Amino acid sequence: MDFSRWFKRALEQGEIIDSRYPVKGTYVWLPYGFRLRNLVIGGLRELLDESDHDEVLFPTLVPRDEFMVEEEHVEGLGEEVYWVTKGGSKDLEMPLALRPTSETSMYPMLSLWVRSHSDLPIKIYQIVSVFRYETKHTRPLIRVRELTTFKEAHTAHASAENAEAQVGEAISIYSNFFDRLCVPYLIMKRPDWDKFPGALYTITFDTIFPDRRSVQIGTVHNLGQNFSRSYDIKYENKEGSWEYAYQTCYGISERAIAAVIAIHGDTTGMILPPRIAPVQIVIVPVDVNDPTIMETCGSEEKELKDEVRIEFDERDIRPGAKYYYWERRGVPLRLEVGPKEIESGEITVVRRGEKKRQKMPIEGLTKSLEKVMEEMSADLRKKAWDEMEKRIRDGKLEDLANPKDYIYRVGWCGKEDCGLKMEEGGLKLLGSAVNGKKVKCAVCGDEGMESYVGRSY
Repeated sequence: MDFSRWFKRALEQGEIIDSRYPVKGTYVWLPYGFRLRNLVIGGLRELLDESDHDEVLFPTLVPRDEFMVEEEHVEGLGEEVYWVTKGGSKDLEMPLALRPTSETSMYPMLSLWVRSHSDLPIKIYQIVSVFRYETKHTRPLIRVRELTTFKEAHTAHASAENAEAQVGEAISIYSNFFDRLCVPYLIMKRPDWDKFPGALYTITFDTIFPDRRSVQIGTVHNLGQNFSRSYDIKYENKEGSWEYAYQTCYGISERAIAAVIAIHGDTTGMILPPRIAPVQIVIVPVDVNDPTIMETCGSEEKELKDEVRIEFDERDIRPGAKYYYWERRGVPLRLEVGPKEIESGEITVVRRGEKKRQKMPIEGLTKSLEKVMEEMSADLRKKAWDEMEKRIRDGKLEDLANPKDYIYRVGWCGKEDCGLKMEEGGLKLLGSAVNGKKVKCAVCGDEGMESYVGRSY
C-alpha cells in the first residue's frame, strides 16, 4: 500500500480537511474534521485543567526586538519565520514576526507578572495557530506552514527541582493523552544537536507510521534559566534575594490527529477510536419505506442521543452505499435495523474494521453499546502497540549503514561522534529511550542507553 496516497485519500474521503486552499502548506478544516479536532483537543484541555494549568491567549504578532532577545532561539527558528513589514502601504517602524512559537511573546509578560516566590509556579497554556516557513515537502497535518492546532504549555518555577518535576508531570499528561487516542509512542531524550533551541534538554513522543517512518507527536523541554535570564523573569525568594525562574514548555500539534488517522485504518479509510469519533454510532435502516423500521430507528436514536454521538441515516439510498459512506468517516459502530431485527426484538451491531455482526437485545442497548465501544478501544490500542513493535528491529552499525524501512533499536553511549556516525547512512538518531535499558553502544562498545535510529517526517 502506498501510505502517502492512502493518507491523502483518507483525509479527503473522510471529509477531514480540504488542502486546495491557495497557500502552500495550509488547508481548511471541514465540519466533520473540525468536530474531530475539537474532541481531540477537548480531551487535552481536560487533562491540563485537571493538573492546574490555566488557559490563556497571546497575540499572534511578536515585535522583532523581543524575538531577537534570545539569540540561540532565533538561530534555530530564524529561517522559518514569517515577517510582517508593512501596515497597509506603509513600512512598519519595527517588523513583526508571525508567531512561530510563543516564548518570545509570553516571556516579556511573565517578567511583569513574576515578582515574588508566592507568584510561582505559573502553569499556562494556549491552543493557537503558529506559522513556520517550511521548506521541505509539505504534507497535510504532518508538515505544514500553518499549524492550526498548536497546544503549547509554559511554566515557571522557583527551583530546578520543581521544573524537573514539571517535566515529569508533562510526560505523564501526554502519556495519558495518547493512551486515550489509542496511539502508541516512544518517549526519548533527543540528542543535544537536535534539542529545542534554548533548552537544557528535549524529551519527545514519537510514533511510527505504517510506512515505518517516525513522527514526532509531542515535545517536552526543560528550559532551565536560559529564557528567564534573557527576558529578566526573576522573583524575590523567602530570604529576600532575587533569583531567575526555572522554566519548562511542552507542545502538541495536529500531528496527534494525523497519528490517529494514520495508525487506525484499513483499505477503506480511517477507523476512529470511540472516545474522539464525531459520530460514535450510526443507525442504518434496511428499508426507509417501511414505517415500522423507521419508527424503531427513530426510537433508538432518541434513547441513545443523550449518551452517545449518534446519527440516524434516513437517506433514500442503498444500505450498502450508506455503510461505505460512514466507514470512510471512521464511525466506530453501525446499527442495522431490518425486518428480522423487528421480528426478533434485537439490533444488528457491526464494529468498524470487522465484518462480523452481532445481535443485541433492544432492551438495555445503551449499556451493551458502551461495553462494545470500551472493548473496541482496548483492541485498537493493543493492535496499534503490536503493529509499532513490528516496525522496530534490533540493529547493529552495519544495519544503519545500509538501512531498510525499519526503525532500529540500538545502543548509544551519548557521545556526539558516535551519534553522528549512526546517521551517516541517511537515518536520524531519534534519541535515547526514557527509562530504557542499558546496552553497549553500537559504535564504540561503551556502556550506553537503548536508543532509536530511523527515517522520520
